[in-house]
Amino acid sequence: MSIDQLNTDYGIADNLTFASGNGGFPMIHIDNGQAKAVISVYAGQVLSFQPATESADVMFLSEKAYYAEGKAIKGGIPICWPWFGPDPEDLGRPSHGFVRNRLWNVIETATTPDGATKVTLGLQDTEETREIWPQAFELAIAITVGTSLTVELVTRNLGDKPFPLTQALHTYFKVGDIKQVQVLGLENSQYLDKVDGGVEKTQVGAVVAVGEVDRIYLDVTNQLVIDDAALNRRIRIQSSGSKSAVVWNPWVTISANMADLEDTDYQRLICVETTNAATDIVEVPAGGEFRLQAVYSVERD
Repeated sequence: MSIDQLNTDYGIADNLTFASGNGGFPMIHIDNGQAKAVISVYAGQVLSFQPATESADVMFLSEKAYYAEGKAIKGGIPICWPWFGPDPEDLGRPSHGFVRNRLWNVIETATTPDGATKVTLGLQDTEETREIWPQAFELAIAITVGTSLTVELVTRNLGDKPFPLTQALHTYFKVGDIKQVQVLGLENSQYLDKVDGGVEKTQVGAVVAVGEVDRIYLDVTNQLVIDDAALNRRIRIQSSGSKSAVVWNPWVTISANMADLEDTDYQRLICVETTNAATDIVEVPAGGEFRLQAVYSVERD
């Protein structure tokens, strides 16, 4: 569908427009007085969210991100689905599934009663996806942009048998200085330390990054906070449908070795991901659905 047709069918005057972005991908631009946001129709991915009261974006987006068919976009909220991490069956399929590197469909756009803007994008199984993952499904992502950002990922099982699912809202947050960042709400939680071979450990105090961090936290609460002293703000993450969370920062070596990150980007980002990961495996019943949701908001004193 052309940009003109998308604007005709789904544009909202003085609120939501479609434009061709990097790589020629259709981008949704929202500016509704409560916040500004950019959503890539490719990957169904929020790239930017900035409340009207904030001078800095909530999301981190790499200046060196790829915008090309088959590549993931480094930043914002990539969608890992229908598995998180390596191929669970070790069949050589890509890590984090297959929906973060394909074009989604625009299903609906609307203004909510409180003046926020809601965008729904979707995917459905095809002959190609069934070669990768032999399931009949509908996947939708509902993104509501207002004073807070709500992202809800809805999986519908269209088949006649249940299927297992791991997934993530792999959210990259912009921070002022990683050395002044604390993640609160995971105190005393058990986690799998992937930097240390997946050994299970217990979190002592707030999560801070003094080197590479790659952890899957288990049995977490539904309220986490990123305390960012350098930007003098706290980002609250309220989740539902999730019992696990991932915290990731690439630190010096990985940041330098990633072609789609600047060498110093590790200083300006932290991923705190709302997940169904590790032992937090979802079974979606035949004809049923499962909803994973995160609400992101900024707090100041």
